[in-house]
Amino acid sequence: MLDTVDLSLSLTKKDYSEALIKQQVAMRALGYQVYVQQRPVVLVYEGWDASGKGGNIKRVTQRLDPRGYVVHSIAAPKGDDANRHYLYRFWRRVPETGQIGIFDRSWYGRVLVERVEGFATETEWKRAYREINHFERQLADFGTIIFKFWVHINQDEQLRRFEARAVNVLKKWKLTEEDWRNREKWDEYEAAVNDMLVKTSTVTAPWTVVEGNCKRYARIKVLKTLVKQLSKELNYDPFTEVFETNKGKKKK
Repeated sequence: MLDTVDLSLSLTKKDYSEALIKQQVAMRALGYQVYVQQRPVVLVYEGWDASGKGGNIKRVTQRLDPRGYVVHSIAAPKGDDANRHYLYRFWRRVPETGQIGIFDRSWYGRVLVERVEGFATETEWKRAYREINHFERQLADFGTIIFKFWVHINQDEQLRRFEARAVNVLKKWKLTEEDWRNREKWDEYEAAVNDMLVKTSTVTAPWTVVEGNCKRYARIKVLKTLVKQLSKELNYDPFTEVFETNKGKKKK
């Protein structure tokens, strides 16, 4: 599946700036509706190292009320989390009604890093596809609105970003030996991602593959996806309710 993604898609700075403001204002209005209608929302971010997940999350949340969302940065499990079923720590973090829960890495680690690095047996990670689909179905049946984003870049773009981080004092902390080592297993990870997309993209929780070589394009695609689907789920059009209302006030 990843071979078909068009990574040449991009946005100019001008088009990006105009779209960013518009989509963020709409997202803020929808974030308030999430609270008013008491709907839980889950955003899952997965992607290659240095694909821009953090910057993407920053633009999504930039104009949201900080009381209405929480970001979970997921690393290797520790303590009780390491001694229990791998979904335990995610059940503990699912958002309450009226809140947006954002996962920077997620339960999909079971079929990605744990599969490739051998932290889960073949039986365990193959079983996880069914477990994850069931988990997400339970969330959806409860009323949770689920978004899943795979931010995709190619190897050349990843290398360029790694090298840029290595010489940037403010960003070099993000680059580790593990990041360089993971590049050597690109083909194995790509196979795992393709399996994940095929086996866990469902009607209630579909995957959205985000073309990430251009960070501007990736950020706007995610925002547009969120605004479009949230408008539908919440039966609320922010462009009519917010933008048209503001136009009327200006005329007066």
